Amino acid sequence: MSTRMLDGQAIAAEIQAEVKARVERLKRCGCAPGLRVVLVGDDPASLSYIGAKARAAQDSGIACEVLRLPADSPQLELLEVISRLNERADTHGILVQQPLPPQIDPAVVSEAVHPDKDVDGLHPCNLGWLLAGAPRFVPCTAAGIVELLLRTGNDPAGKRVVVIGRSSLVGKPLAALLMQRGRGGDATVTVCHTQTVGLAAIARTADILVAAAGRPGFVTGGMVREGAVVVDVGINRIADPSRRRGYRIAGDVDAASVAGKAAALTPVPGGVGPMTVAMLLANTARAAELHVCTPVGDAVVGYGRPI
Repeated sequence: MSTRMLDGQAIAAEIQAEVKARVERLKRCGCAPGLRVVLVGDDPASLSYIGAKARAAQDSGIACEVLRLPADSPQLELLEVISRLNERADTHGILVQQPLPPQIDPAVVSEAVHPDKDVDGLHPCNLGWLLAGAPRFVPCTAAGIVELLLRTGNDPAGKRVVVIGRSSLVGKPLAALLMQRGRGGDATVTVCHTQTVGLAAIARTADILVAAAGRPGFVTGGMVREGAVVVDVGINRIADPSRRRGYRIAGDVDAASVAGKAAALTPVPGGVGPMTVAMLLANTARAAELHVCTPVGDAVVGYGRPI
């Protein structure tokens, strides 16, 4: 079987073009969407991710400002920065880049961001709306996976989906999103994790298998049913002295053993990663639309509640 590679970069470009049109219409209404990204420390991976997000935001017409704090900043200092951003009229979306230093509690930080500006979708209010069946801002990677499936002809409706991973960033919100009624939902979802007994056998039941375990090469060909669609969420840095940067990027799927068995597979990089950035922009546009209480066309992406 020939395995089709699902091009997240191309689909993300489509979404960014749609976001750009929404932003232009917002500006004609007198609202210039603004995104503020807060980075604590100088983690090289975080710096790379933020650079990509800032460039994509600017290309879409969204004003993006990066605020940097030293790695040893106390939690209170970060909370004060967030509080000021919550009050700024030119700030429609706030993203605090993770991972955070050990002295800072990510749960406290997520709750500090005003839910109307929570474009990361991690505030308890927004997670609650998702579970209640009325999603407002959805965590970007989860939303990006669903959008990628839909736009590549792999509608999850009626399918059996197995998600390997139960994080609050991906596994849990993705499962909730896939179970929603309507567009992007209506799937039968099983969530597996490190304590799951018989994980490989469960994985082989999936029409759509999502690998979000955080372990390079964790999903092998023996865990994939013939003809399944496999989504690789993993972005793992593997030491590789032969590379200029001293490392290579690997996913959670052993692509070599899955290729030829799966009907479709997302590459790493170039699969889910670009979709995460695109959905951040979609959430930011939605936040600006809610701010002005003016529907700007049909919000095809962003999973916003109707105004």
